[in-house]
Amino acid sequence: MIKAIGSICLLLCWSCLVSATWYEDKQGIMGTNIQVEVWAEYPDRGQQAIGAVMTEMERINQLMSPYIATSELAILNAQAAQHPVVVCEELFELIKLSLALSVETNGAFDITFASIGYLYDYRRHEKPSDEQVKALLPAINFHHVVLNEAQKSVYFSHPKVKIDLGGIAKGHAVDNAIVLLQNLGIEHALVTAGGDTRLLGDRRGKPWMVGIRDPRHADKQAVVLPLENIALSTSGDYERYFEQDGVRYHHILSPKSGTSSYQVQSVSIIGPRSTLNDALSTAVFVLGVQEGIDLLNRTPGYDGLILDNQRKLHYSKDLAP
Repeated sequence: MIKAIGSICLLLCWSCLVSATWYEDKQGIMGTNIQVEVWAEYPDRGQQAIGAVMTEMERINQLMSPYIATSELAILNAQAAQHPVVVCEELFELIKLSLALSVETNGAFDITFASIGYLYDYRRHEKPSDEQVKALLPAINFHHVVLNEAQKSVYFSHPKVKIDLGGIAKGHAVDNAIVLLQNLGIEHALVTAGGDTRLLGDRRGKPWMVGIRDPRHADKQAVVLPLENIALSTSGDYERYFEQDGVRYHHILSPKSGTSSYQVQSVSIIGPRSTLNDALSTAVFVLGVQEGIDLLNRTPGYDGLILDNQRKLHYSKDLAP
């Protein structure tokens, strides 16, 4: 009897060892590519973990997409210039964090960029006219977003204000996904949403090798970094863009001009939290090399590298080779 029980235990252990492997999936959600890779002991756990991440990504998409008419963000954009709009605590807190980051970055990160940004259609190669940019530029100012902490309401003090959380929501979604995986007992995982990646643990005894794309060559990496238990976010002028008359119009707009920023081609931020990485990569892109590096050097725990428009790499002090 004891031998039989021992044999069953050995068989079960062997079954777990055979099933333990990497499970992965890719889906298009939030207007970008979502990739999940987890190490799990058996298929049910692996599929459960992947399903939880994809469900969370879609939940945030339905809550924060400016393109889904029923999302809280779309309703906010439609109504908040007329009266305060009560939103859920999650959306309120992310807007509140965005405004704090606007202060910290001297307005380089500003969710009201959408007041002009919504007029760009990169698939159709459409952009606002100079007259439209000039008329709407006063609406880009994070001070126009007025929060009521007690009521969890948002009000726009300028009639033309629109907001977009595209520079922070994907990072937020990635952070949420990692917490879900941890709660399921997953110890080794990668979650990517577009340019935002967060790593849980290492790759089973080896670091994750994470590449930063060359902005002008889709099949090449500008840099490959060995990383573990950390997050990396990249903002580049190649994500959503079109070219017209020799000019590249891309989605990272300067809040000061309402037009694309051109000092750099890409910015990558390394830090513990994808939400902040996401916002900082946008802010540093807008600020340019010197001001961007200065911002990183005074932000504890966050470092970055910048590829400027002359294709020269610049590093914050703790990453400098």
